[in-house]
Amino acid sequence: MLFDLDGTLIDSARDLGRAANAMRETRGLPPLPFAQYRPHGGSGARGMLSQAFAVAPGQPCYDDLKREFLDRYEGLMYDSTEPFPGILVALSGLVEAGLAWGIVTNKAERFALPLTASLRLGAAVVVGGDTTVHAKPHPAPLLEAARRLGVAPAACLYVGDDERDVVAGRAAGMATAVAAWGYLGPQARYVDWRADAALNSPGDLLKLLGLP
Repeated sequence: MLFDLDGTLIDSARDLGRAANAMRETRGLPPLPFAQYRPHGGSGARGMLSQAFAVAPGQPCYDDLKREFLDRYEGLMYDSTEPFPGILVALSGLVEAGLAWGIVTNKAERFALPLTASLRLGAAVVVGGDTTVHAKPHPAPLLEAARRLGVAPAACLYVGDDERDVVAGRAAGMATAVAAWGYLGPQARYVDWRADAALNSPGDLLKLLGLP
């Protein structure tokens, strides 16, 4: 079992939004409602900056804003981030069934490793967005996670809340499932992503696997 992190295992959107609003405050701009940030939580800095300042990668000011955002986020990423309801129970069910599980996220190791350690999720492996040369939707991070777990890619199920998770999983030769409780992205039609399953709650994962 492999999982995306933000929007799948953990709800981090509020802390991400707080970092973006802190940047707006220093520029004399009013804060944006967290409901506006939330659908973009799975896109990290790119998603937050698109809402806070209407900028995108490739624009002249983007790299400087991204560096500032990441520095601010690093200082508050533990404040309110927590596992989604039901996640810890589902993960415990996997462990009790003897299934190895890990995390594959586009969050840089700088953030992913200490955050997952702080939350004590218990992942056997954590592959970040900069662990391999390519990030999702490239399959390289998923293949690396499978290698570290000692499991064939074809024997893995990858669960995520973004279309790129499904694309990456399929490219890696893995089964895929959508975490429909996650951020999903604006106007997401996850039924069109061609995942193997859609899970409405973490408890549905155990049902899908035939576990109690």
